[in-house]
Amino acid sequence: MLSKKTQYAFQALMYLAEKGKDEPVLIAEIAKKKKIPLKFLENILLELKNAGILESKKGKGGGYFFAKNPKDVPLAQIMRLLDGPISLLPCVSLYFYERCKNCDQNHCGLHIVMSQVRDANLKILEKKTIADLAKR
Repeated sequence: MLSKKTQYAFQALMYLAEKGKDEPVLIAEIAKKKKIPLKFLENILLELKNAGILESKKGKGGGYFFAKNPKDVPLAQIMRLLDGPISLLPCVSLYFYERCKNCDQNHCGLHIVMSQVRDANLKILEKKTIADLAKR
């Protein structure tokens, strides 16, 4: 399940993508239009900036804007950045792997099925981008 943080990030990124790259957008505008708590949104946008997805400009005419094209930002990247693993089990995670303590994953039916679930999810989440969300 997506956390509220990631849902808000997607809402804010969609809004920025719909506005285009012409001018920075104020955090307050995004918060108001998307009904996101301002302080929470500030933290989210700062994380996205630190990850190189967004840039910001201070002062008059300032705000946030994309550092890279929204069509080059896969949904999986945002989810991993804000929520961590996409996989349902740590033993099938590609980036956050942890071995299960009481399991032989070579003979574990759950491991096999959850690997297939991960692959099916990633097939979509790595292909779809913020630009795809904004088109809808």
